[in-house]
Amino acid sequence: MVRVEGPIRVRPGGPISGSDFLQLRPGDAPAKGLTTWLTDGLRAAVAAGRLTTGTRLPPTRLLAAELDVSRGVVVDAYQRLIDEGLAAARTGAGTTIIARPQVRDTPSDRRRSLDTLRLPLPPADGIDLDLSPGVPDLSAFPRTAWLRAERAVLDEITAADLGYGDPGGTPRLRAELAGWLARTRGVRAEPDDVIVVNGVAQALALLGQTLRTRRIAVEDPGSRGARDQLAHWGVRPEPVPVDAEGLVVGALTQDAAVLTPAHQFPTGVVLGPARRRALLSWAAEGRLIIEDDYDAEHRYDRAPVAALQGSAPDHVAYAGSVSKSLAPGMRLGWLIAPRRMQPELLAAKHDSDLGNPALPQLVLARLLATGDYERHLRTVRTRQRRRRDALLGALARHLPRARVMGVAAGLHLLIMMAGDEPDIALAQRAAAAGVLVHPLSWHRMTPGPPGLILGYAANPPDRLAEAARRLGQVMGP
Repeated sequence: MVRVEGPIRVRPGGPISGSDFLQLRPGDAPAKGLTTWLTDGLRAAVAAGRLTTGTRLPPTRLLAAELDVSRGVVVDAYQRLIDEGLAAARTGAGTTIIARPQVRDTPSDRRRSLDTLRLPLPPADGIDLDLSPGVPDLSAFPRTAWLRAERAVLDEITAADLGYGDPGGTPRLRAELAGWLARTRGVRAEPDDVIVVNGVAQALALLGQTLRTRRIAVEDPGSRGARDQLAHWGVRPEPVPVDAEGLVVGALTQDAAVLTPAHQFPTGVVLGPARRRALLSWAAEGRLIIEDDYDAEHRYDRAPVAALQGSAPDHVAYAGSVSKSLAPGMRLGWLIAPRRMQPELLAAKHDSDLGNPALPQLVLARLLATGDYERHLRTVRTRQRRRRDALLGALARHLPRARVMGVAAGLHLLIMMAGDEPDIALAQRAAAAGVLVHPLSWHRMTPGPPGLILGYAANPPDRLAEAARRLGQVMGP
């Protein structure tokens, strides 16, 4: 038996024996699924604090011998911990725990205040599989490339680069973004057209402060976060339906519209060619399109659809960010608006924060210039395709009656459920089984059929398969 005897005393950075942290009996190992069995045991040891940050895991051969399993099982289990961001491997140093066990804070007034800013999620207690949409694979952040680029930037920047600069962003990043977006998204912009912002959220905030109209069309269903952001700035979001061809342009009565044409959130549909033409004609009559290109980099089964902005730069405000490609915590994005709007937008940006931090901008510019950003995207696409495929296969087994939508791109998919049970009730049953999903109704303004939104980028294939199994148990085939 591999067991814990007495208090654990582990020196950070030092190797430990398998008997120091695992509570697994080799005789209890399943005939199949040994890797999952061992991975679950390692995760439990991290969560319980038996494996702390800086602890070096035992050599794979040693642990394999102790557990009476093949070395390949241990190698695969370690790799899963690395994929999930719980561990890191370095040549000559073995595999080391880098995550800290999550400790729930004592509720406070501040915590209760923060809770009012979030979606009405089910209680977090008991949730061990978070399938919230829009969360990327944070363990894939290109730490080595970022550190290399940051060192290079620090070697070459001048003192002036670290002072107060253009509130619209550093010239180097604006130039790199203009070229990158032209090549990859068909955007037509000069560097001076680019405003560097703290993600799409700030782009919407700046637009909300400067829009001449107080009525704005939003997709229904559509991003709840986007409409909440606009509403905060006094703009009244008004629902316009979405069907299999995207936004129903004929239903527009407003002077501005926010939409996600390349991969509609949350349905995943692409704005059809006829709808694109109709929307551009609508905008040409003095109206504004706000194009949220929130996950343009993530395409698996179809060619990317060019941005609307390239067809009508005088009528489209185009927004994007690295939140889905690098990490939302970077708070780096861009806004390219019609030139007539630039003075007011730059003034609003200046008044809000004087501009984004210079160093991360210069590092991102270097990643774009060297090709490291594109190499990172290729790696992430491959990994996320595997995760999507794992979730699709598991849903087909465990929820065969569900209709799955939006699988060709992005970081999430939508399942439409048979029957008329409210999707909030379905999400609550999923939460009771430890799986967090978004009910589609959270992102609706008008009633509609029930559905669940499942994000897959942040979890490895085995965890996604387990999530689908639990969903099948609580919702039936």
